[in-house]
Amino acid sequence: MDSFEWNKVMGGVLGSVLLILVLRVGSEVLFEVEEPAKPGYEVEGVEEAAGAGGPAAPAVEKAPDWGTVLASASVDNGKTIAGRCAQCHDISKGGVNKIGPELYGVVGRPRASNPGFSYSSAMKAKEGNWTLDDLFHFLKSPASYVPGTKMSFAGIRGEKDRIDLIAYLRTESDSPVPIPAPLPAAAPEAAPAAAPAAGAAPAGEAAPKTPGQ
Repeated sequence: MDSFEWNKVMGGVLGSVLLILVLRVGSEVLFEVEEPAKPGYEVEGVEEAAGAGGPAAPAVEKAPDWGTVLASASVDNGKTIAGRCAQCHDISKGGVNKIGPELYGVVGRPRASNPGFSYSSAMKAKEGNWTLDDLFHFLKSPASYVPGTKMSFAGIRGEKDRIDLIAYLRTESDSPVPIPAPLPAAAPEAAPAAAPAAGAAPAGEAAPKTPGQ
């Protein structure tokens, strides 16, 4: 192959490379997408972290006063809501494990304690009993409360529905956990002391005498 043929080959290669570069730069300019000024949607329960670029943290929901809310909770409504759990859980006494463990007597029961069910490592690592507060937070978002749990249920957002469900689950037990005493009422804040009038002596001190007194 003579030098003329080599020049034709090299020219074709260089031309192809230049064409690819031009197409790439042109496509980046043509299809450039501006970053939105704010997110298109907000996730419930997540607060914006303080400071730019900081990680977002889930909002912590305050647990209710069980001594007050359980007395007025609707067990019937809780039983209806429990129907959502029936596909994966058996709540009856002597029930069997399904996709999830049986839940008879779950209120107050140690976590991951059913010997016939294979719990996730995350659930086994979360020691302690299923308290009223724990169930309240877990039922809102199982995956957030126990990251790594095998439970794929999205959760129950409504506070009253969770309270009613827990009230029903509490009754499904041979020895229901006692209803705790209501929390004491918060003491009213003391009103700030009024500022002394101009010329008046502070409390505990005699007023200064004026000439002629």
